[in-house]
Amino acid sequence: LASPVLLLCGGPGPPPSGGCRRCCDHLEPPEGTRDYRSGRARNMPEVRTYINMTILKGDKGDRGERGTPGKVGMEGPSGSLGPMGLKGSKGQAGAPGDPCKVHQSAFSVGRRKALHSLETYQALIFDTIFVNADNHFNMFEGKFVCVITGVYFFNVNIHTWNFKETYLHIMLNDSEKAIIYAQPSDRSIMQSQSVMLELELKDEVWVRLYKRERENAIYSDDVDVYITFNGYLIREQHSEL
Repeated sequence: LASPVLLLCGGPGPPPSGGCRRCCDHLEPPEGTRDYRSGRARNMPEVRTYINMTILKGDKGDRGERGTPGKVGMEGPSGSLGPMGLKGSKGQAGAPGDPCKVHQSAFSVGRRKALHSLETYQALIFDTIFVNADNHFNMFEGKFVCVITGVYFFNVNIHTWNFKETYLHIMLNDSEKAIIYAQPSDRSIMQSQSVMLELELKDEVWVRLYKRERENAIYSDDVDVYITFNGYLIREQHSEL
């Protein structure tokens, strides 16, 4: 290729008409340059600074202190019931509890001797023991003494005497509660009477033969037991605190 020819204008005297020209003056000047001949600014590209932050990122800092907890928010609605869990294994047996103590009171006594009325009332005294739990029945006085408050059942069985009246009472302390009676007859018979009584501590239950103003008697012998007196606790009654 041929080298471009550069024309130099110099020397004395005025420059050639139209000024000096280069061989490339017929080409358009690059965009953004100033035409030094016309003084007009051509379009220049906008230059913007761009910093790559990944290059400037430092090391991770230490964890900061925990802040103060915030206020408790409003309670939300209840959730739906979850599925039933699996059945757990059987636990160990516990220690045995204290046994429930049940109080009992009972007696059954008999008499082998006949008895006739006197000028005064007589308490039937018994000479035979069938049952006397914890000695609640006093054999010397012929009386049951209450040591457990509650409801009791009592029963008396006697044999009448021929041609004589039979007249007795089941007594609670000094009060007559039930009568045992049979009219005079040429035939002796067995008579019985039962009653339930609610007793307090130290109450006494006994059988009383009526006095002589009415001739009466009960029969028995040394072979068989015709006269019996029985009683037992039905239900214990606890005092209210």
